Amino acid sequence: MTGSNTAVSVRAALTARFTAPGAEFEVVEQTVRGIPMRVFSGGPQTLREVLLGSAAFGDRTFLVYGTERWTFAEHLRQVAGIARLLTGEYGLRTGDRVAVTMRNHPEWAPIFYAAQAVGLVVVPLNAWWSAAELRYALADSGAKVAIADAERTALIAPQRDELGGIPLIEVRGEGTPAPGVRRWADLLASLDLDASLPDADVRPDDDATILYTSGTTGRPKGAIGTHRNHCTNIRNTLLAAYVGAAIANGGEPPAPDPAAPQPGALCTFPLFHIAGITSLCYTVLTGAKLATQHRWDRVEALELVRREALTGVSGVPTVMRQLVEDAAADPSRVASLAGISMGGTPVPPDLIGRIDSGFASLVAPANGYGLTETTSAVVANSGADYVSHPDSVGRCMPGADVRVVDPATGDDVPDGEVGELWFRGPNIVRGYWNNPEATAAAFTDGWFHTGDLGRVHEGWVYVVDRMKDVVIRGGENIYCAEVEAALFEHPAVGDVAIVGVPHESLGEEAVAVVHLRPGAAPGPDVADRLRRHVGERLASFKVPTHVVFRDEPLPRTPSGKVLKRDLRAPVAAEVRGRA
Repeated sequence: MTGSNTAVSVRAALTARFTAPGAEFEVVEQTVRGIPMRVFSGGPQTLREVLLGSAAFGDRTFLVYGTERWTFAEHLRQVAGIARLLTGEYGLRTGDRVAVTMRNHPEWAPIFYAAQAVGLVVVPLNAWWSAAELRYALADSGAKVAIADAERTALIAPQRDELGGIPLIEVRGEGTPAPGVRRWADLLASLDLDASLPDADVRPDDDATILYTSGTTGRPKGAIGTHRNHCTNIRNTLLAAYVGAAIANGGEPPAPDPAAPQPGALCTFPLFHIAGITSLCYTVLTGAKLATQHRWDRVEALELVRREALTGVSGVPTVMRQLVEDAAADPSRVASLAGISMGGTPVPPDLIGRIDSGFASLVAPANGYGLTETTSAVVANSGADYVSHPDSVGRCMPGADVRVVDPATGDDVPDGEVGELWFRGPNIVRGYWNNPEATAAAFTDGWFHTGDLGRVHEGWVYVVDRMKDVVIRGGENIYCAEVEAALFEHPAVGDVAIVGVPHESLGEEAVAVVHLRPGAAPGPDVADRLRRHVGERLASFKVPTHVVFRDEPLPRTPSGKVLKRDLRAPVAAEVRGRA
């Protein structure tokens, strides 16, 4: 047995052991919404329970934002006051929606938990949306209250009448707010911070969030996440950490150490993204410190890790690559760092090797594959497994099942063959808000159709490409993620995307859109070298026919996905101009 297979067997065996009957993370059979599932029997079943458990962390630091900081006790008092305000003065009741749209300000946490504690539904809205997009989601969700930072307030306030006069609360605004807008500071001043949390009957399968998909095509859809979805996600995360600790301790979980340093995480994912919500939930569950930034600042990020002795950083691969490059020059600045987690978009395999070698295997890379509809990671790969299988997103989480389906027939394909990935389990959302047609198209008997092409071999899940992004050249499928991964291995490539453009006889041809690293100059010789680089690694039909260069970073969604729709037309025009 090889070393990598041994590591995989140990991890799988420990996961099975810790989820067995009577174990710490016991998994049991249960029917949820008429669908048979395997669910965690213990641990918090609702986000209200997660919040109440945080009382044990008292004066431990919870939130860090620049030089500002809040303890868990201060957070809990603020949550109780806001929860009473929402149910009292604003008259909200179980199931009512509260919209939140802002950058990663620390106010996110008390707003989110105040709503969850009394059975309200949080609707995180993309902070980069236009006024029209915000209006659509506010109207579609039927939000009863909106809370926004000053930039988003300026977009929403003029539309309040169209939205039925929705109450609007402005966070971190300056000067006199617009008519009908309440300042956050005034709201806080009105709270009774000695009040207890209101009683509420919150149940595992109650709705907790409506997260709108990134909307790379068409209007975004609101995925309805339940308390069970979110609690399953963070229990999965905790189990993975438990297994990792056991592997490091010879197969036995280390005894709790009250004197151990507090764990902490820098979350660079947007908090309106499912990965950001995971950070909000997991840090409260575990008593970890949560640091955020107004916007990504690579210099400040390293300083936060050093100053706060943070143990983890999470973000999209493009951001994490910058962190790795900066930290590699002097790893002592991030001596506390134990893990780097990535997601939101395919992770170039070369980056995993760089993390492992750059930190002498002391920092574990991790990748979670998932979508908004799977409540973050439904498959995960980490540590030694990831280093040995950097091209795989990993294995299914406990309770999650995967199928690989022929999109044309709906039939399962043989092991190792490519098809559409379908998932089912307690972390799959129940459907789309106010959109039964989209729900029926994307869910079959609880199975969620991801729209991703992939394969499964010996339990390892491989994501090949988005179905809509596959380039079909002369009848041959070119999986963009595979070609992009090859190009990322070239030292001159800072960022890259493969797009398909029309071709008269072949149907489509592949074009590489490249943003070079500093010091590299675009030109025909560089393009030829990049094409040869791909040809040395992949079949000749996968080599991009053209390479075009961009001076600016490629356009991406806040969750890190390249906006290929914004590239296709200008790239096609540029290619036509060369003909």
